[in-house]
Parts: sequence; structure tokens; C-alpha cells
Amino acid sequence: MAQRLGTLLVPVPGLSGTTYPPGTEVAINGRGASVDAFIDGDWLPLAWWEFSEGIAEGVDG
Repeated sequence: MAQRLGTLLVPVPGLSGTTYPPGTEVAINGRGASVDAFIDGDWLPLAWWEFSEGIAEGVDG
């Protein structure tokens, strides 16, 4: 299964305390109004309005 990717639309703090700026690419898990996102092992709980879902890796289009 290909990994789902997204791009942050607003600054979002990760569990580590690091704040990631808009434009940061994240790996997304889950569906619905909130999802789990990860970047370099850091967890970011995201609401639907904080990210835009991109094209998954490994998908021929």
C-alpha cells in the first residue's frame, strides 16, 4: 500500500515541541475530521483544515 502524503497549510506543533511551517510535507494516517501525521518520527495530530492531501508515493498517474 502506498503511503499517503500531505502538506501543512498552517504552522503546526508536533509532540516534540517543534513547530512545522506551512508547506512541510507529512505522512498521513487515518481518515475523517482528524488524522495522525508524522515527520521524521514526530507526531502531529491534524484537523482537516490544517493540511492538504497530496498524491501518494508509488502511484502512477
